[in-house]
Amino acid sequence: MADLKTELHLKLQQGRDGLVSKLDGLGEYDLRRPLTPTGTNLLGLVKHLASMEYGYLGTCFGRPPPETLAWEEDGSIWEGADMWATPDESSEYIVGLYRRANAHGDRTIAELDLDAPGRVPHWPAERADSTLGVLLIRMVAETAQHAGHADIVRELIDGRAGANHDDFGGDATWRAYLARIQEAADVFAPP
Repeated sequence: MADLKTELHLKLQQGRDGLVSKLDGLGEYDLRRPLTPTGTNLLGLVKHLASMEYGYLGTCFGRPPPETLAWEEDGSIWEGADMWATPDESSEYIVGLYRRANAHGDRTIAELDLDAPGRVPHWPAERADSTLGVLLIRMVAETAQHAGHADIVRELIDGRAGANHDDFGGDATWRAYLARIQEAADVFAPP
């Protein structure tokens, strides 16, 4: 039986890999373009999670990132600057940043116990003290959430929905499935 820390780390790695896999085969435009009214885009999700990993699995434990994140340094992170890639931030840079943040976080996970104390500097003082276990759970949840966003964004770009989609059947099977869902929704359609 795997211990809790090993299992959490495994789930984090699976989420990381799933997120990055959604970028495969896309050009710069599709990686960057906003596909929701709030601007959700693939590279922005990766950039955001890189910031979060460097923070929650680094800075909070006295292990600041070895590189400067311009959007944190100038405060524009609080205006959403970590949620999209500027023209001078290549996809290679963003994915590389994410992988470096992952490695940084992995070292923290490997070297500290789950009950190791940490402090989240941007949380209210009365709840800023935390532990590796709590912040690792947060990173697993955040990564899973944003990997799910990436699944949907990728499907909006080119219909690619992953192995479960591919294993379900061909186009005819999917058309029939969608028709059943639409038929059920139509029962509640406004007049």
